[in-house]
Amino acid sequence: MTLVQMQPRPTGTDTADTPGPQVCDDMTVEVALAVMAGARTELLLVCDNDDQRTGLVTRTQLATVRDSPAYTDRLQLRDLSDDRGRSPRRPL
Repeated sequence: MTLVQMQPRPTGTDTADTPGPQVCDDMTVEVALAVMAGARTELLLVCDNDDQRTGLVTRTQLATVRDSPAYTDRLQLRDLSDDRGRSPRRPL
């Protein structure tokens, strides 16, 4: 099971600049959707094992992947790419 790393929001910053929970890129799509539902957010900040930001994913992106014929329950966030072919593993 992949744990979610929650980062406290710094005080005095605009919360609009803080996208949402920070998760590791080895998290599966299904778990990421569950985290989003629990956090009531539309965005997840994706980081690598060194806590370096690698990208953002949206609930819409994850739902589209989950509903595709190529989906498997082992698909991880690092395996995804955005509309321009970039992976969350590479900075957006």
